[in-house]
Amino acid sequence: MKERDQYFSRAVEKALAALECVRKSPQPMTLAEISAAVKLTKASGFRLVYTLEALGHLAKTTDGRYFAPAESRHQEMVKQAAEPQERLSMEFCETASLAGLFENHIEVLSVFESTQLMRMGNTVGRILPPNASSLGKAITAFQPPEIAEKLVRSYGTHYFTPNTITDEIALREEFAQVRERGFAEDLEESIPGGRCFAAPVLGANGFALGAVSLSMPLIRFKGDAQRQAILTAVQETARAIEKRVIGERSPG
Repeated sequence: MKERDQYFSRAVEKALAALECVRKSPQPMTLAEISAAVKLTKASGFRLVYTLEALGHLAKTTDGRYFAPAESRHQEMVKQAAEPQERLSMEFCETASLAGLFENHIEVLSVFESTQLMRMGNTVGRILPPNASSLGKAITAFQPPEIAEKLVRSYGTHYFTPNTITDEIALREEFAQVRERGFAEDLEESIPGGRCFAAPVLGANGFALGAVSLSMPLIRFKGDAQRQAILTAVQETARAIEKRVIGERSPG
């Protein structure tokens, strides 16, 4: 960090610290909590959060607590995920994608495409099926039941291939297995000839903020040893993103 001098703005420092604090919090924060976290009086804290809210960097719940809007949180996650996500893509020469949770859907936030001519592509802004996509399953499985239900109802359980899970009971069982294993797979469920492996990026409360994945054409899939190597790398990438976004997460 650059040495502080007469040009250093403590007000800007406090504002950025408050914004980071709210972004990392699993729950909306009160004015008193934010002020205490950045070591400001409540009066000074109010001016700071009022300004951040006016500029769109913070929003307020009906009971007066503050949170970072989804767009702001997603921008931060994309920024923090870039290095480990690119490293994952380069390690296997395949496409690595990052997805985020929105109010009623799951959306691709960033993509590092494979450099190979034949590849599994992805598109920023694409809405993902929670019943077929590995990213969609990884995020939906790690939500409270009411949010998981909302995501499934909003998108539906559409049929894409003979492998797509469309039965609701089977889908709930799949989500339970994803939670137990800590990863999700797309076994030609969203598109024929494709394999995709994803792990959730968890917040401090244990619920998924997003997920990261590696996608490849089935013709380059070489069996269980490769699968295990990819799953390990994808999960390690998710943990690396978590540490950058929220810091160390307490076990359990």
